[in-house]
Amino acid sequence: MKAARIHAYGDLGNAAVEEVPVPEVGPDEVLIRVAAASVNPLDVKLIGGGLDTYFPLAFPYALGTDLAGTVERAGPLAARWRPGDRVIARADPVRGGAFAEFAVVPAARIAAAPATLPPAAAAGLPTAAGTAWQALFETAHLRAAQTVLIHAGAGGVGSAAVQLARIAGARVAATASGANADLLRRLGAGQVIDYRTEDFAAAVRDVDVVLDTVGGETQQRSFAVLRPGGVLASIVSPPDEALAQAHGVSATFVFHQTDATRLGLVAGLCDAGSLTVVMDRELALGGLAVALDHVASGHTRGKVLLRPA
Repeated sequence: MKAARIHAYGDLGNAAVEEVPVPEVGPDEVLIRVAAASVNPLDVKLIGGGLDTYFPLAFPYALGTDLAGTVERAGPLAARWRPGDRVIARADPVRGGAFAEFAVVPAARIAAAPATLPPAAAAGLPTAAGTAWQALFETAHLRAAQTVLIHAGAGGVGSAAVQLARIAGARVAATASGANADLLRRLGAGQVIDYRTEDFAAAVRDVDVVLDTVGGETQQRSFAVLRPGGVLASIVSPPDEALAQAHGVSATFVFHQTDATRLGLVAGLCDAGSLTVVMDRELALGGLAVALDHVASGHTRGKVLLRPA
């Protein structure tokens, strides 16, 4: 089968599509015929070795974590899944393997795919919507009638977070370029702040929750818009604890953990018509370099997807 791999840490040009054997299936694992896979910022960081403390890779390493497809066969302890079942999954980043024609994933990391989404769109759910859910509801405990500021609202995680916050009944403000303002309003943002021309710190105040998907100066300046007792949840880097204490707020780094139950809830929202996946572009596996470069630019509008066939 074809799969995208790297043989050492390095720049994005190290990634290449190669012919490799179809992986073997363990007792609690499922072999999935991949219909589409999602490219995440995590993939870019893994290639460069910037996350080797958290995710030490063994080479050659097969790239990709998020996928949608159909079950080819399941191990004896994963009999819940049958050939032909449509599924979404997130592989362990240390193992990878989603950017391929077939991928093996533990059953605990798999959920039924939403019936209402095409496979390419469904592949954009696991990390983006899963991270947004974990950050908003399990970390920040966002509730109805609260106000949330979501940075980079048009990105993969951001666009999912805007929708999830709206579904939960929160008031949503989001930063984005002006070109994405209409999109974010359709997704549920009541206020869109053009980060190129507006100062978000002057546009909002007394926010209950900030979802930081940018880091750096944006993260540091976000403390000032929180109400006392508010929460900053960052998916980029650990926040400054001293700065949080000085503003009387709490701040947490969200280390995304895959959970099949959470994935199932996300899929259910899609089937209910409440949640969708914003798709930036869809490429064949041969377009891997283009996909990685675009994600690395930090200016995606939703998800970048790869089709192995």
